[in-house]
Order: sequence, then structure tokens, then C-alpha cells
Amino acid sequence: MPRSGQTRNGDAMSTETMAPEHTAQHVADSHTMIRVQGARENNLKDVSVEIRKRRLTVFTGVSGSGKSSLVFSTIAADSQRMINETYSAFLQGFMPSLNRPDVDVLEGLTTAIIVDQERMGANVRSTVGTATDANAMLRILFSRLGQPHVGPPQAFSFNVASISGAGAVTLERGGKTIKERRDFAITGGMCPRCEGMGTVNDIDLTQLFDDSKSLADGALTIPGYNPDGWMVRIFAESGFLDPNKPIRDYTDQERQDFLYKDQTKVSFQSMNMTYEGLIPKIQKSFLSKDREAMQPHIRAFVDRAVTFTSCPDCGGTRLNEGARSSRINGVNIADACAMQISDLADWVRSLDEPSVAPLLAGLQHIFDSFVEIGLGYLSLDRPAGTLSGGEAQRTKMIRHLGSSLTDVTYVFDEPSIGLHPHDIQRMNELLLRLRDKGNTVLVVEHKPEMIAIADHIIDLGPGAGTAGGSICFEGTLEELKSSDTLTGRHLLDRVALKETVRERTGSLEIRGATANNLRSVDVDIPLGLLVVVTGVAGSGKSSLVHGSLPGGAGVVSIDQAAIRGSRRSNPATYTGLLEPIRKAFAKANGVKPALFSSNSEGACPNCNGAGVIYTDLGMMATVESPCEVCEGKRFQASVLEYTFGGRDISEVLAMSVTDAEQFFGSGDARTPAAHAILKRLADVGLGYLSLGQPLTTLSGGERQRLKLATQMAEKGGIYVLDEPTTGLHLADVENLLGLLDRLVDSGKSVIVVEHHQAVMAHADWIIDLGPGAGHDGGSVVFEGTPADLVAGRSTLTGEHLAAYVGE
Repeated sequence: MPRSGQTRNGDAMSTETMAPEHTAQHVADSHTMIRVQGARENNLKDVSVEIRKRRLTVFTGVSGSGKSSLVFSTIAADSQRMINETYSAFLQGFMPSLNRPDVDVLEGLTTAIIVDQERMGANVRSTVGTATDANAMLRILFSRLGQPHVGPPQAFSFNVASISGAGAVTLERGGKTIKERRDFAITGGMCPRCEGMGTVNDIDLTQLFDDSKSLADGALTIPGYNPDGWMVRIFAESGFLDPNKPIRDYTDQERQDFLYKDQTKVSFQSMNMTYEGLIPKIQKSFLSKDREAMQPHIRAFVDRAVTFTSCPDCGGTRLNEGARSSRINGVNIADACAMQISDLADWVRSLDEPSVAPLLAGLQHIFDSFVEIGLGYLSLDRPAGTLSGGEAQRTKMIRHLGSSLTDVTYVFDEPSIGLHPHDIQRMNELLLRLRDKGNTVLVVEHKPEMIAIADHIIDLGPGAGTAGGSICFEGTLEELKSSDTLTGRHLLDRVALKETVRERTGSLEIRGATANNLRSVDVDIPLGLLVVVTGVAGSGKSSLVHGSLPGGAGVVSIDQAAIRGSRRSNPATYTGLLEPIRKAFAKANGVKPALFSSNSEGACPNCNGAGVIYTDLGMMATVESPCEVCEGKRFQASVLEYTFGGRDISEVLAMSVTDAEQFFGSGDARTPAAHAILKRLADVGLGYLSLGQPLTTLSGGERQRLKLATQMAEKGGIYVLDEPTTGLHLADVENLLGLLDRLVDSGKSVIVVEHHQAVMAHADWIIDLGPGAGHDGGSVVFEGTPADLVAGRSTLTGEHLAAYVGE
């Protein structure tokens, strides 16, 4: 029977048809509860749950169990969708269209504010200061108090150029409309030399083209510039160049047009196109993007072809001489933005000017919030794209800490990421403060320290993928500990210190490291061991490991940069697994491998291999429906007649990693190349993923481990991992430790930047940085075995590790 207030098809009944007592109860429940009924987003299996408002609820479960599907893809997504629908149809046309989640009933929703791990700054002009309100407020401060006075706030903005000129304006005079020519001037703070970028670049032409070849012969060696592609054809058919002449034989005019010509309209295949020289085109299409947001092959090209140096005119401050000349108590705005925020907070506190008292109070609150949230070591001029996922998430929190809004639903995605155990307590206090202001706080989390502060815990599972999607437990922390769920059984797990550690096989010397806040660090990193680099956030761990380790063919670095992929990308395509599978199908059936790609010849012609049909309804949400021709299988019917090992290609892509590993590992379907990739995926705990699952549906932890599995195939003697426990359930950490052991035992050296005490306890050697963050860190405060670190308790890490292992 359906619940009161709900029809059998899941639609909410009109309150007019409900009994008065039911109506009153219905309204009362919506004031106190968020009610979810029949949620089926991603792997959720008709989940129904009531979440008490104005409480802190933590959602637990293994990675892929459905936590994010329930919290983000269902509750938060529908809240945002309904808020968007309150705007006019005109405004909705400029907003992203959001589909209604697959759920029968959602009641009692309030405004949802999502604070996720998405990295900030797809634009190279974005900094910590511009991404918050801090830079805007500082510009106002300097425009009011700075001496000499140089102009309005925009005069201190490196994103606004100084422009002067004249233009026509239309005026009404005596009932007549007249046009007058007026002079105008815009005073901005942008450095004219680097255009507010802070750096100038030198492009190595030999990395752009082979001058012994012609355009027709494939002279251009830039990613995406294929001889038969649009980018090259515009050059070849512009009329400015001879496409069959080697570039080295160009006349001076041809070379000038090829490399530097300004934008010019040309006719190309009966269309008007814009021709532009290669250098300005490269600068706009590659160098205006944040390096961290680039795809790996694009990043590699830029690193190879472009040399960046600090702008000689502005010294890397991005600001022109006028903006730098104005000072408050001897400090200009560039100096202020370069300060560590904890120091900047003290500087603002020292200013005593009643005329701008509200502005100073606002700045003081922002900077104190940075310090309070553990980001006092940052500076406002830090490029936003260089922040880690955890730093970006905490930066987004800044604007909410002083908000006077109440009855808001705050949604956090693993806020413990990137936090040392010492910092987690501070994060807990902030979450509790948001709750105590009358807000609903929903947290997806794995760390026991954060689960411990929950008013209510909802555990999803029991497994991951198709084995998950159900609610296994609801209750308090004490009830969870005594439950028979996977989370309950592992909540009190503790990894013991090793009785014996491995012997080093050599050392990797780092001498005089000064990257970022490092203080001329000298350290020998042992080889042949599992080495863990620890320290509070901002202590210099990543600077030491990623900024000071010598690069080269022998080092495989697995960082937290996002995986780039469309909804057509899946584990099979990302890992290269599809290639040996396609070849195996092609060989078995005597046909071309391209038939077994849904992005190539084998694609269903109706949906172009997407498996679904997208119907654009303008300002309304795009409707997605299964393709009626291929029934969502993505391939032509004729392709599905070909089989390998008794399965067609769509059935193989629907397999889980575990099933596929068995399928390609034995019998007639044995395919060693495919089996090796599948084994690596299983080793990192992704056995439950299906091979054809879109990358866009994977959680952050799943994407991280997918990258780890892929890069494990690279040949190298030293593996560098950046917080590999990100997104891992307590039960999965043990599997990760086994994987790290297997890497070391196979002769590799493994260096891990990590905060998780289980990984610290399992290490052969620990290098602890600190003692604090920013300019209070940057030194090695301990080197040795975990047992020695615990015995000495001389650092914050030592104290927390001792408490973890119970000593």
C-alpha cells in the first residue's frame, strides 16, 4: 500500500483530497523532515528515508554504495532544480538545464548549498582573492585609503585594462535627439606588458611545426591540428600560404602571415571564416586556460613548447605601476595579496580608520575565517587552479561561515580530504556551528573522527555498484558500532605498527629545496621502502614531493588532478581496455576492430552510439530517453551478431570488472592484455564497476583509483601517490595497503603523501614536515620509523599517531 499522501505511481496527492488530519501531519512532517521515497538515481534501489532537519547527518558506506547518488544527485540536485524554476523563463534560458532526479517523492526540501571537491579556477586569471570576496574588498580599501590616490576600485584590478579614446553618444536636448562625440577613459590596474597574467611566455617554434614539411604533409605538430582538420585547412586554403611548400621555404611575408597575422576575414568553402596567425591562435586556445584543467596531452605539449617567466615590468604582480604606487602604511595591494593570509589578517587589524570601519570588519572576518578553517597559510595571489580538492572545498566554505541564513541545507563531500588529524577537529567545530545556527548539514564521509560528531548516521550498501544502493543502517554512533554492517565492523579498526620494517636499497637525495614555503630542506628519501610524507595542511608536503623530486622516466606521479571525460567515456575507454577487447572480437569474427566501438563504425545510427536520445526543450531540462532502435545497447544490430566467448560486445561492456577478469582470464576468451588491465582495476578495489559505466557517474574516490590502476601500468621504479585513501571506505584501506605492499615487494619505491593514520602506521619510513603551515612550516621535523615517531611524540603527527595505535 502507498503511504498516506502518495498515489501508487509515486505522485504526491493533492492536499485537497487528503483528510484534514493527514494534511496537518503532512505539513508538520515537511517542517521537520526531508522525506525521500522511491529514489532510483544511478544504483539506488527504491530508497526511502526521512532525514531530520537542523541536524548533522553523516552518510557512510563503501565507495560506490550510493551515498553521492542519494545526497548530491537526488536531494541537492532537486533542490537546485526547483530554485531555478522560480526564475523567469528568460533567465532560465541562461542556466544549465537540470533533469528531475529519478525519485517518486521528495518533500521538505530547503535551499541546498553544495560545498564539493571540484577544483576552482578553470581560468588562469582566477586567484584565491578573486574566487572569494577578498580582492574586491581590498580594491575598495586601497581606493579609499591608498596614497597617492590613483582612482576607483577598478584601478587596482589586474583584470581591467586602462583604455582611453573617443566615441559617439546619443543625447536628448530640447526634445531633439542629437549625437555627440565624447572622450572616455577607463582606468584599470592591468599590467600592459603581461596583460594581467603575471608571466610572459616564449614559444619554441620547433615544437609547433617541422619546417621541412608542408602543411599538406602534416608539418604542424600541435595537438588537434591534423592535416585534414579544420584548423589546418583554414591555413592551407586561406590564400596567404602555399599548402604544398615546406615552411622553411616561406617568404618573409608568408612567414609573417603564418605566424603573426591579425584576425582577418577569409572565404572558406562558401563560408566567412576568421584567419589568425599561429602564435596568437596558440596563445588564445592553449595559454589562456588553467594548466591544471588541461587534458594530460595538452599539458605535456604546453610544458614542452612554452617557457613562462615572471613579467619583468610588474614582477609577477599582474598590476601596472599606478596600482603598485598607491600604499597604505607602506604596503601596496600587490604586497597585501602576496602576504600569508594569517599575516594579512594582522595587518588589517592594525588599521584604524573609522571612515571604512565596516569594510575593515568585513575583511577581518574573511581573513580570520581562512585562518580558522586551516587555510591561513595561503595568499590571495595564489592561482585558484593550484588548490587541491580539499583546499578548494574549504575555500568555498569561507563565504558561508559568516552567513546569517538559517534553515539552509549544506551538503559536504568528504570535508576531511587533505586534512591532518589535527585539523579535522577544527573542521568538525565549523560543521557543528553551521548546524547550531539552525541549518541542516548533510556530510558524505569515511573518517571515524567526522562520523563521531553526527546526530544521525545513514549507512548505504551493503556493497558497491549493483551490490549497493540500499540503506543498511540508520541510527547513532553507538548503534553503528554494534551493528553488523561493513561500516560498523570496521569503524574501530586500527592498523598496528610494523614489528619489522624493510631495509632501504638506496636513497634519493634532495638538497636545498626551496619550492613554495620549504626552507632549504635537505633530506634523503629511502628507496625500496613504503615512505609516507606527513604534516599538517600547508606544511610543505606536496612542495617537497612534487616540487623537489627530480622528474624523469623512472618516476610515476599519480596526483589528484581531475579525470577528463565525456558521458561517452567509461572505464574501458579510459584505461585502454577496449583496444584489446575490440581486437579480440575482430580476430574471432574476421572483421574490422572499428565495428566494436560505439564511437566509430559500429555505432547505432539512430543514437550515434550514445544509447540514449537527447531531446532539447530549450529552457526546459533536456529529456533523455533510451534509444528505441538499439534499446540502449549503443551498437548496430548487425554488430551484436558477432560474439566472442559466447558474448556480444554490449554484453561484455555490461560486465563488472570482477566478472570480466574471470571471463578474459580463462577458456576460449582468454585475452592476456585485457586480463592484465582488469587485474589492476580489481587490485585498487574497483571490481564492482561495469566496463561501460560512464565516467561522469563515478564518485571522486572511484575516479582517483581508476587513475591509479591506469598509471600502475607505466614503467618506473618510483611511484609517487598523493592521498590515495581519498574516497576510500575503512574496509577498503586494508586493500590499498596490500596493493602498496605488492608494489614495494616487486622492487618499486613508493612515496605517499598521506594523512590517514592507517597508512602512517603501515609505513617503513616517515618524513614529517612542519611544525605548522605556511611560513610556520617548511622544515623536516622528523625522519624515521613509525615506531620511533610514536615513541618520541615530538610532533603533532606523532601525538595523533600514538593516540591512533593506542600508545
